[in-house]
Amino acid sequence: MDMQVWRARLMRGQWFSHLPVSLQDSLLDAARLRRLSAGQRLFQRGDPPCGLYAVLEGAVRIGAVNEQGKEALLSLVEAPHWFGEICLFDGQARTHDAFGLGACTLLHIPQAALLALLDEHPLYWRQLALLMSQKLRLTFINLEQLSLMPAPTRLAHRLLMIADGYGQIDEPRRVLQLPQEQLASMLSLSRQTTNQILKDLQAQGIIGLAYGEIEILDAQRLRALATI
Repeated sequence: MDMQVWRARLMRGQWFSHLPVSLQDSLLDAARLRRLSAGQRLFQRGDPPCGLYAVLEGAVRIGAVNEQGKEALLSLVEAPHWFGEICLFDGQARTHDAFGLGACTLLHIPQAALLALLDEHPLYWRQLALLMSQKLRLTFINLEQLSLMPAPTRLAHRLLMIADGYGQIDEPRRVLQLPQEQLASMLSLSRQTTNQILKDLQAQGIIGLAYGEIEILDAQRLRALATI
């Protein structure tokens, strides 16, 4: 299949759309299509590096599970986001698990093909570094919020970040496909606390709730709550 058919979807993302056209073409030329069913594992912590991925359809759950079976959900990666770049830099094992949240379609650039491309064009390393640095910046922001912000403020801020595609999409979404238990895990809150905060926001007319969905009805008021 010609991967160029996915170019328009990938161009909706800030990182890919700002790449040199030559690098865009090279990535698409080296790409393969991967499909995951709901709950299917893409890779797990400790797996060897396998390359770079972009979500084309659906979402991928990134997290970890301890020996007691408790999951820490770090993020939900949705179209047209890229992920998996850390192992490209250090060649070390995967740091977390990645599963299909539902049925999803991914673009996969194998590790060997990507390293060969970077050997041929060393200047492209900077573009991959920019992808990783944006994730690192978000990690620092989330750690700060975890320490300093009350739960309702953290929740409001995270909803806005998800709606904005973590700064990677131009048009914020109103409806988020986000079950409450997964939002709770992302924020290190209990399911009960998360549900109560969401119900309070719903009562104020700031959000709407449906099964597995959160709709932002008043982004301005939600933003005000997120900056308290």
